[in-house]
Amino acid sequence: MVAKKDETVVAVKGFDSKMQCRGYQFEVGQTYVHEGVVKACEGGFHSCEYPLDVFGYYDPATSIYATVEATGKIDRRGEDSKIASASLRIKAVIQIPDMVAMAIKWITDKCDPVKAAHSKGNLSASSATGNQSASSATGDRSASSATGYQSASSATGYQSASSATGDRSASSATGDRSASSATGKNAVAMNIGVAGKAKAGKDGAIVLCNHDADYNIRHIRASKVGENGIEADKYYVLDDEGNFKEAA
Repeated sequence: MVAKKDETVVAVKGFDSKMQCRGYQFEVGQTYVHEGVVKACEGGFHSCEYPLDVFGYYDPATSIYATVEATGKIDRRGEDSKIASASLRIKAVIQIPDMVAMAIKWITDKCDPVKAAHSKGNLSASSATGNQSASSATGDRSASSATGYQSASSATGYQSASSATGDRSASSATGDRSASSATGKNAVAMNIGVAGKAKAGKDGAIVLCNHDADYNIRHIRASKVGENGIEADKYYVLDDEGNFKEAA
């Protein structure tokens, strides 16, 4: 009988502001080995396969996030994508926009082609409704909507709209004067376009940018709903001082 090879999983890990996890110090580029029992929530080095799940353990306002490579014995807990591994290599520190992009790719890679939808061209519309579905719209004034659990919606055109309504879903809008909405539990709405706005539901989070006159990023900020004055189901923009402001 051929022994099953140990897994290798690329995941995301959260740390406190000192890059520690439960008092254990980590550094980028280093590999750490756990000698004891590997069991999710009990022993081993923990990380999340689905990037946005890490927000449930480390607040975006005060945490550091990194891509990691989990190897050796791996144990999954089942409730979310949290895993425990015997070995962990810290690859690189990442920012929240990177995590949202990774979340969309993670969902898209797992998506059944039947549940994927894409539209290209001005005034286009794309909609996907199944669990772990993906919807993408790239034209100006386009609309992308994904409604299933762990779904992903992306809209990149000028004055476009992206909406994701399932739990643990991700919505991304990058066009100027676009709108991003994520209303499911633990969902994240990101808008990095000029004069873009974003809203999220209860237990969700938003990511926004503010740009100068030359379209360079002046500020980028993330917040959970319920913190920094962010209320559920209300659109916000980021002002020139980097403060959240309810959209007109």
